[in-house]
Formats: sequence, structure tokens, C-alpha cells
Amino acid sequence: MIRRWNPDTVAPPIGRYSHLASVPEGHELVFIAGQVGALEDGTLAGPDAESQTRQIFANIERLLESLGAGPEHLVKLLTMVAGTEHLGGFRAAVQDVFPKWYPDGDWPTNSLLVAAALATPELAVEIEAVVAVPRR
Repeated sequence: MIRRWNPDTVAPPIGRYSHLASVPEGHELVFIAGQVGALEDGTLAGPDAESQTRQIFANIERLLESLGAGPEHLVKLLTMVAGTEHLGGFRAAVQDVFPKWYPDGDWPTNSLLVAAALATPELAVEIEAVVAVPRR
């Protein structure tokens, strides 16, 4: 299983993430492109960061399932938020989803980037992921 930890030689994480993660032998790394809060028909789940983030996590979960994996296989996330005004909505979704995905608090690594804008003006959040999938 993926090992995640926070050495006591650096400050604790300021959010729901781990500082370090390592992938055991017998796993293949799969890279998930930046996901946005789009429903299956391509429309956005909503205009706000919270609804978009919830949909992003649902999309990531579907992609993981297509790999025979789950949230426990996520090694690294890169989160991009379009402006500080969307941080609250993003964090609200994380505070709801992550305890369900990681009840023991064993969060994946994550970098959070606040950008002036994303690919289109209506996008509030985009999340990339790296997954460690057991080889079959």
C-alpha cells in the first residue's frame, strides 16, 4: 500500500494532505489529467467552487474505478483554484469528501495553486492526480 507520512523535521501540513508519499513495488503510476466540475453531458455541476469540486471528486472516483482503483491509491493531487474567493468552496468540499475517502486521515500529497484564471472563465477549480495502481 502507499506509504504517506509527515516527518517531524518540518512543520505539520496546513491542510488535509501529507508531505511525503512513496509507492511500493508492483504498482504502476497513472496520471489523471486536470479534472473540472463537468457532468457527463459536459455542463458544469454549478457556478460555484464547492459544487464544481464535488463533481471533480466524483469524476476522479469514476476514473479510479475504471482503473480498478480507489481513493486510497491516490498518491499526489495538484489543485488549481481560480482566485482566493473560491478557496472556501473548495475547502468545504474537501472537508466533506476526504473524511469519507480517508477516515484514518491518511491524506495524499497535494499542492494548492491559486491562479488568476483557469482555461475558461466559468471554471473555479481544476484537480490533477497521480495514482499508484497495483499491477495485475
